[in-house]
Amino acid sequence: MKKFIQVFEYQKLRYDDSGIFRKHHFDAMVKFNELHQNKYFTIIHEGVRFKSYVGVIQIGGLTIEILPKADNNENADKNLWQNVLLNMLKVCKHIQVESISETQLKKRYHSILDVYFELYLNEVERLVKKGLIRKYRKTQSNQNALKGKLLFAQNIQQNLVHKERFYCEHQVYDKNHLLHQILFKGLLILKTFVNDSLKDKLNRMLFEFQDYENINIQKKHFDKIIIDRKNHDYQKAIDIAKIIILNYSPSLNYGNENLLTLLFDMNTLWEEYIFRILQKHKPNEIEVSFQNSDKFWESKRIRPDIILKTQDETFVIDTKWKIIEDKNPSDDDLKQMFVYNLHWKAEKSLLLYPKTNQMDSSFGTFHYDNLGKKCKLGFVDITNELTIKNSEILAKEIFDKL
Repeated sequence: MKKFIQVFEYQKLRYDDSGIFRKHHFDAMVKFNELHQNKYFTIIHEGVRFKSYVGVIQIGGLTIEILPKADNNENADKNLWQNVLLNMLKVCKHIQVESISETQLKKRYHSILDVYFELYLNEVERLVKKGLIRKYRKTQSNQNALKGKLLFAQNIQQNLVHKERFYCEHQVYDKNHLLHQILFKGLLILKTFVNDSLKDKLNRMLFEFQDYENINIQKKHFDKIIIDRKNHDYQKAIDIAKIIILNYSPSLNYGNENLLTLLFDMNTLWEEYIFRILQKHKPNEIEVSFQNSDKFWESKRIRPDIILKTQDETFVIDTKWKIIEDKNPSDDDLKQMFVYNLHWKAEKSLLLYPKTNQMDSSFGTFHYDNLGKKCKLGFVDITNELTIKNSEILAKEIFDKL
């Protein structure tokens, strides 16, 4: 039976061997975290405290979903924040934009992994119905007749007794090539994690791939894939397979539990989300650019999140996914904005935070050589009571702050 826990970022989760989250789950999470420099959560007494990473950790039959949260409500609506996360992943193209509709976003998903699983199975099914493509590939085997290139060393080793055989490397034209081997591996991984509602479709797809070779797919295999006119239909399925396969850790490293993770740093996600909605809904006279990088000191570089330019002015926006008081920014944040103002010759800059109940500050002036450089604190609510706020409205609110 599949078990499910939802928590918010920075929340604590302790194990209880009589409950859902047990010590063997905890042990697998500890090993996983150690292999990634302990960046995903902090180990506490008999449990973990999550950090700024949100998403899903699936350990065998247990799904732990970590949700973002930008309010002070202890009983925050988890369905709402799951939809917020799904929407941000869609806008930032971590979920194929064309593949998931607004209707699907409003569907009640068990976890965000189910979204990826459903999209993946739908894409593989579409490819199967259309007809899987054949490709030329090299293979090595013993033949009764010389075919292709004779491999002398292997031929001597394999055919010392059977002189009538030839160990050759030759080309075959079939469906058992890397594209399908990747799709097959993704389907095999889903066997461990998929919920009951998708099992029938998964089994049908596995039947279609039963004659394909099961190889150990790694990042280097994805690097070999070249999408061209003949195989461009495979792009979405391969993209999702890459997410599933490269984030999968078999039980060899984690005791008795297979582990699949899909985790995103909310600071990075918030930054990209704000950029993409500003880029989409910008007025014609404003140019929006993202992650501008320039030399700062020796080999060190400086990189503000977002730069807005008009014909006459430059503005800098730096996003911060954290809750602060409306009149109490950190000294480090202000110093950072001061440097951005100077380096990019911007008159105004904006520190942009998620809103709980704060009010925007007015523009404050940096006291430096009477240059008149200014910065303000801005707060935006990405929800509208019980729904996700329309991105066009949100973008307008941000532009209006400057």
